[in-house]
Amino acid sequence: MNITKHIPNTLTCGNLVCGCLGILAATHHQLQLAVYFILIAAVLDFFDGFLARKLNAYSIIGKDLDSLADAVTFGVLPGFIVFALMNSNSIFTINIFTESVPMSFLAFLIPVFSILRLAKFNNDPRQTDSFIGLPTPACTLFVASLVFIQGDAHTNFSFGLFQSSQAVISLSKSEPNIYAFVALIAILCFLLICELPLFALKFKSFALKENLLRYIFLLCGLILLIKFNFAAFAYIIPLYILMSVFTQKMSKV
Repeated sequence: MNITKHIPNTLTCGNLVCGCLGILAATHHQLQLAVYFILIAAVLDFFDGFLARKLNAYSIIGKDLDSLADAVTFGVLPGFIVFALMNSNSIFTINIFTESVPMSFLAFLIPVFSILRLAKFNNDPRQTDSFIGLPTPACTLFVASLVFIQGDAHTNFSFGLFQSSQAVISLSKSEPNIYAFVALIAILCFLLICELPLFALKFKSFALKENLLRYIFLLCGLILLIKFNFAAFAYIIPLYILMSVFTQKMSKV
């Protein structure tokens, strides 16, 4: 029995466990804890694919397991986080007759479109070396950054999602802009299933010539992470989309 063949699937199961723990944290409004589980899951999700390639451990079960784990961690969990953010600190005392709560249920369109995106990915031969539409981990990392944007007193970049009468926005004083969140949900759902070519962080080798775009992106991402901490993904994901679109346009010139 070759134990190394099971390493990628073990990491995938770790991704799934992180997703379950993240949902548990989000339902108790411990959103920063939920984000930490997302970050761990994202690392596991990257390395399960990387090791599957390096160890030649591909399997149909592994592919399905990866999608099912991603459906939980990068589909269901971000829906719960957006729902919690839209209801601010009132998640334990929800009144379904208030104006904001019925609209906040739109957050669960994110899991629907994320799972549609995963189903498309599994049956689209064009997405072996790149992506068509925003990958679910990228969407989830963007959602995760909103938790820190809301709670960071030094963050001025909030997409109009949070409002406050105070000069300083804090987790306890900021109020969600429900309509801005609805617009954001619509944009994310569209990006998940649209026909937009995006490069993938899949390294067949570490040669500079073959991976120049990836290295530039990773360097920019690192700089943004150093400057903005976890809130940096609010910049990194739009940068990822813009770099992909620019590269696609240049390749057609």
